[in-house]
Amino acid sequence: MTKKISVIIPMYNERPIIENTARTLFGYLSGHFEDGCWELIFSDDGSRDGSGDAIRALNLPGVRVVGYEKNRGKGCAVRVAMLAAEGDIMMFTDADLAYGTEVIGRLIDTFNKNPHVDIVIGSRNLSRDGYEGYTFMRRLASKIYLRLLCVVGGFRLTDSQCGCKAFRREAAQKIFSRCKVDGWAFDFEVILRAGKYGFYIAEIPVKVLSHRESKVSLIKDAVKMLRDLWRMKREIKREKD
Repeated sequence: MTKKISVIIPMYNERPIIENTARTLFGYLSGHFEDGCWELIFSDDGSRDGSGDAIRALNLPGVRVVGYEKNRGKGCAVRVAMLAAEGDIMMFTDADLAYGTEVIGRLIDTFNKNPHVDIVIGSRNLSRDGYEGYTFMRRLASKIYLRLLCVVGGFRLTDSQCGCKAFRREAAQKIFSRCKVDGWAFDFEVILRAGKYGFYIAEIPVKVLSHRESKVSLIKDAVKMLRDLWRMKREIKREKD
């Protein structure tokens, strides 16, 4: 039986780029998958610039918008869409399509070739030119920061913060129905819960094809995020399944 694919785009005030993103993804999905075997969900994190209305106005088949009025954070936007998605395989990626569209097929291929894999995560660190477009200092700081996250969180991953992740339905439903973090630290929670529930995670190399300044400051936010990760790890460990 053909599996249904759900592609999720969390967005907050992305009006300048979101229509092009929608058309690009619609072209890719409709050109690679049969009608009814895919859906594209834009999750509106309380945008004030009409991002959601712009998507609705396009009236593209298989494309829909979910969301809420008050801005709550990327984690909330991803969670709401994951729990609303109908796919057997669900994935999210960034609104600027930083990793391109071909990564969608690669994520799906990884599941098809590895039945034991429950989650597939993109990794810039597994690609020789994964950080192309970054300054040397930004690239170095990112790698050091990601390594610290792995040590503190106990992850055996090379890039926990990559904005490109895919899940089998069972894994997505169990993880996101229990997630609580609304902000940027939601990636930590997803990975910590995946480990707690015994889901197998695979990584694939990805390259950043388009780069814009991150809304997260490594220097300003690093200490807080490391502290939040340590606290989150202890809390999840104490939870009953």
